[in-house]
Amino acid sequence: MRVDLFDFDLPDENIALRPASPRDSARLLVVRPGEGLADHVVSELPTFLKPGDALVFNDTKVIPAQLEGVRHREGGEEVPVSATLHLRKADNVWHAFARPGKRIKPGDVLRFVSADRATTLSATVEEKREGGEVALTFDARGGALDEALMRVGHVPLPPYIASKRAEDGRDRDDYQTIYARENGAVAAPTAGLHFTPRLLTALEEAGIEQYFVTLHVGAGTFLPVKAEDTDDHKMHFERGIVTTETAEALNAVKARGGRIISVGTTSLRLLESAAAGEGTLGAWEGETGIFITPGYRFRAVDMLMTNFHLPKSTLFMLVSAFCGLETMRAAYAHAIETGYRFYSYGDSSLLFRKDV
Repeated sequence: MRVDLFDFDLPDENIALRPASPRDSARLLVVRPGEGLADHVVSELPTFLKPGDALVFNDTKVIPAQLEGVRHREGGEEVPVSATLHLRKADNVWHAFARPGKRIKPGDVLRFVSADRATTLSATVEEKREGGEVALTFDARGGALDEALMRVGHVPLPPYIASKRAEDGRDRDDYQTIYARENGAVAAPTAGLHFTPRLLTALEEAGIEQYFVTLHVGAGTFLPVKAEDTDDHKMHFERGIVTTETAEALNAVKARGGRIISVGTTSLRLLESAAAGEGTLGAWEGETGIFITPGYRFRAVDMLMTNFHLPKSTLFMLVSAFCGLETMRAAYAHAIETGYRFYSYGDSSLLFRKDV
């Protein structure tokens, strides 16, 4: 499909720079294909679900994956560099997007220092890959590397926020779901940012089951689709896991006639990767690069809660596949006209699948 079919104009004033407070006071646009749109708030979510339905959350935890430092080369001058980690390949190896890409070569050593100068972290460039991506081997591994990143790194705010303001202390809390527990994400699963203890309790009391999967969101989620046709776009891979226990529980939900509601496109992409042809879920672990565009037949997910996405992005393509392109174009036009807040810190939507 032509990528320009997924384009739209978004005024700057619709881009959220801070989340709603409290989190569940954000607006919620309910989209039922063939039935229309309805304006609500996130705290009303339980009223749209039924006892026996199941919400599936992504419990990945955002790490300080934005690194600022210098390139050191034997006999050469030091050059300022930045690296955004996006996919862990081993306990001391990460793939990252590095800048300035043209001035970094295999064998270079990148050095990053904490603000208090107490921690230094070094990485050797092992390989240059496509699109400014590099493979980095760090001088620390496992838990020691994780601890060093906490001291040296910064929260990798999305570019549409970072271009308008600097990261601050609030972002370490704001850009994290309240149920995050598995370190490894470079970007937050933003649909989950709307949940509060109060809302989770209300859902439980309404008989809505809650399950967790893990997909470590990568920086590739922010990359624009530069191809003119979706067939020519290459997705970046992200690592995830669906446990046997979760797969069996969700299969039981479906067998009883309950619905699976994915909280976020990350949970949806992982569940669809783990689903067999007839929709049965199985234990799954690995890297997924699933690219969902209109025409895709959904196998596992019945409803989707998700924020509002960028023009010509893979995520707007995904929601267009879920509800229909014309339905989502109308929904986004309504959201823009009525002042919904877009992107990571913005408002949310609840999408009913077009064939359900």
